[in-house]
Amino acid sequence: MRMSLAQRVLMTWLFTLLFLIVLVLKLDNKAPWNWILIFIPLWTFDTILLMMLIVKIIGRCRSGYDRNGNSRSLKKEVWYLCAMLLKLGFLLALCARLDHFAQMKLIFVFIPLWLLLVGAVVDLAYNIYSMRQD
Repeated sequence: MRMSLAQRVLMTWLFTLLFLIVLVLKLDNKAPWNWILIFIPLWTFDTILLMMLIVKIIGRCRSGYDRNGNSRSLKKEVWYLCAMLLKLGFLLALCARLDHFAQMKLIFVFIPLWLLLVGAVVDLAYNIYSMRQD
């Protein structure tokens, strides 16, 4: 399943717009829904991305695919998978906190987000450093 850049951008904007509309309705007290229902557009988008990423990783892990020993792209895709799981963990913890399913401190809710941001900064620094070496 290969999507063009225009399809990916349109899908991203569509799900973001849908989430923002539902979020505004919830914050204005027009929608009496749970926070779990408010985040459904984001979870749908993340599920689609996760499925595409898992299919891509499985395709790269087939025997004989990586003949040149270029495991850099596979490592990057595994990092993307970890980043998606950290984002989903943050969203689940945030919904649990907002719906009062779990009485946890906000510091624990934001730990997956902070790990994601630190990982993104490390990945960015690594990419910049490796480009300068070439």
